[in-house]
Amino acid sequence: MPPTLETKYVFTITARIGEVITAGETGIGVRRIIPIIGGEVTGTVTGTVLPYGADFQTIRPNELIDLEARYAFETDDGATVYVENKGMRFGPVELLQKLKRGEPVAPELIYFRTVPKFETGHEKYRWLMQHIFVASAARHADRVVIDVHQVM
Repeated sequence: MPPTLETKYVFTITARIGEVITAGETGIGVRRIIPIIGGEVTGTVTGTVLPYGADFQTIRPNELIDLEARYAFETDDGATVYVENKGMRFGPVELLQKLKRGEPVAPELIYFRTVPKFETGHEKYRWLMQHIFVASAARHADRVVIDVHQVM
């Protein structure tokens, strides 16, 4: 019998976002770039999201959104951690269109999951590179809240 997979919550990344930049229809969907301008990390790891990075999205037909965010955070004890977070967001078209307009939508009504990968040279946080993580996320008008879980 294969081992069961379990997850354990480890921390939350709250990434503040800037104005959306749209590159238009590219043939595979509408390309959007959303700057990451700061934020915080709370939980087992604590720190500050650095204002360097963006979420590169492709909005496919029926509002299925492929996400690929690249950014970094600095822990409270001085480590820099690079984040590459890929995932998807999907739900009823009318609710996704509300989100695009910056209107509030209850997070539980939208499927928003990601697989964050971390890189750092800081020995204390090497464990972030030695495990698989999954996350559930919620989009708000000015931020994205990402609850990161370690796969055990």
